[in-house]
Amino acid sequence: MSQKNSSATGSTADDNGASLPSGGPETVEAVYQDLLARAPENKMEPRMGPMWRAMELLGEPQKSAPVIHLTGTNGKTSTARIIESVLRAYGLRTGRYTSPHLSSVTERISIDGAPVPQETFVRIWNEILPVVQVIDAELEAAGKNPLTYFEAVTVLGFAIFADEPVDVVVLEVGLGGITDATNVADGAVSVVTPISLDHSDLLGDTEAEIAEEKAGIIKPGGFLVSAAQDPDAAQVLLDAARAVDAGFRFEGVDFGVESRSVAVGGQQVTVRGIAGRYPGLTLPLHGEHQAENLAVAIVALEAFFGGEKELESELLHQGLAEVSAPGRLEVVRSAPTIVVDAAHNPAGIKATASALQEAFGFEKLVLVVGILQEKDSLEMLTELYREFGDLVEDLCLTQSDSPRAIPAGELAQTALDAGWPEDDLFATESIPDAIEWAVGRAENAGTTDDGAAGIGGGVLITGSVTLVAEARDLLGAPEAGSGQPGTPDVVAVPPALDVLQDFGLELGDGLDEEPDEEDIFDDDIDDGVDDGLDDGDDQRGSRDS
Repeated sequence: MSQKNSSATGSTADDNGASLPSGGPETVEAVYQDLLARAPENKMEPRMGPMWRAMELLGEPQKSAPVIHLTGTNGKTSTARIIESVLRAYGLRTGRYTSPHLSSVTERISIDGAPVPQETFVRIWNEILPVVQVIDAELEAAGKNPLTYFEAVTVLGFAIFADEPVDVVVLEVGLGGITDATNVADGAVSVVTPISLDHSDLLGDTEAEIAEEKAGIIKPGGFLVSAAQDPDAAQVLLDAARAVDAGFRFEGVDFGVESRSVAVGGQQVTVRGIAGRYPGLTLPLHGEHQAENLAVAIVALEAFFGGEKELESELLHQGLAEVSAPGRLEVVRSAPTIVVDAAHNPAGIKATASALQEAFGFEKLVLVVGILQEKDSLEMLTELYREFGDLVEDLCLTQSDSPRAIPAGELAQTALDAGWPEDDLFATESIPDAIEWAVGRAENAGTTDDGAAGIGGGVLITGSVTLVAEARDLLGAPEAGSGQPGTPDVVAVPPALDVLQDFGLELGDGLDEEPDEEDIFDDDIDDGVDDGLDDGDDQRGSRDS
């Protein structure tokens, strides 16, 4: 049934002239409540039919601008933000679609680096609401579930980007790829950030199985840019690209981080891309993983602009100076320093722990952790115990307001199972109480035995996006998207790079010829990385047993 709009915000009529429902919500909060009444985003439907139907009825808004499409397990949003910021430096009007949000649902749909204006969000929702209701009715008549929360927001995002309009869409998948709601778009460039085990109940039990799902965003004639991957996962991506005649480049083979040095407020990075070398880039984000995200973003941009011309140095530097990543190793308070990070799986926790220890000089660290039920809480807490060693002697287990949050008491038991000493633990359902306790412990850590002031302790709040969002609000952090990062002051330290050696290659190998997948992704390659496990019972850093 095709639809005819009778007015921008009024009713619509079908081909028979029948009036469709109107009088929709008038505020962002009212729209949000309507969306929340739908199946939540952890209950995504593995289907594409309703999204194709919505695009048909709305005039195919997903085709209104070229798309850079991102999937992966970790690093999607940070990479998307870097890409967006450089595109804006080039004078392009951008639409960025990411999830989940921290403060407001409008953050998911950003125009030129800022959340879509509330008026636009409400207006476009009311304009598409009759179409949404038609699709809901069709699904219910067929005995199927109505559009889910994520499907509805994705439809809204495409409609807003077409209405603005924008010059390019930076589009992040919600889950997987092949049946993700965003996959009605055909990415000119498909980006795959690091793949690890997460959402295994939905995506698969191995990196290769998960890669099969994520490879679904690679489109005929497009271009694949992949972060360094597990060899089996990389092989899956390579095969998928070749099957649809898409170009491809892999981190660690065709491009990568050449060197990096820590800076106050971020780091300086030298990247070798596929069209040029970019020395001394200032990135206002912490951690080796963010440097690798930068390399992936740069090559995605090179590919988007044709793949043969080096990015303009001045524009690249200008774009990077404006990059921010709310909720990713974000300092939200000083004295004592409180850092929030939305790591929500074991690989993310590992990257966060490494970056925090590299970038901050805490004498002691207090952890505040809350995790959602569908996550591997035991492995996450084990990773925290393993990575932080003697730096952490105080762990607070808490829970966000999400109905999916693991109760604090249950999480405390999991912490014991992960090896944490009972004397180190404190559990509370109240996030304000958790922060107050952690601040007190961190302040005590900043005093030496003789009463003198030391360098001080810090607090890290991590484990879930919902926990970080609530903590940011309580601590008065600026709304996501409003940050103004500064240029870091450089503190030279020895750079660390081992991803290339994992493949037995030098940076730049494979730029001028198609790589042989049987050589690059050999299952027997030893990546030389210590997994942190030993034969002893104590898996925690250097802490005495």
